[in-house]
Amino acid sequence: MSLDEVTNAMKSKIAMASGLDAKVKFDFGDDGIIFVDATQNPAEINHEDNDADCTLRCKLDTFKGFMDGSQDPTMAFMMGKLKVDGSMGLVMKLNAIIED
Repeated sequence: MSLDEVTNAMKSKIAMASGLDAKVKFDFGDDGIIFVDATQNPAEINHEDNDADCTLRCKLDTFKGFMDGSQDPTMAFMMGKLKVDGSMGLVMKLNAIIED
């Protein structure tokens, strides 16, 4: 799965989610960024490095595992594969959206 494929999958998941009302950045290092502005309706999703309420940093392959269910986000966080800057409450909401 490429960054564009992950972005498209994220768009469909965010479109079905309500109540996020935040700006979130997924930073995949050299593989790129996905920025989600869910303060708008519909949410804006792009590859810009904008300021966010919460930033999640991991490898793109790790994130793909979150989306297909082969990687548990909580375990990835505990093992240091996922780094979070910002609200853990928001991260828990994102976890429910991404894993669905």
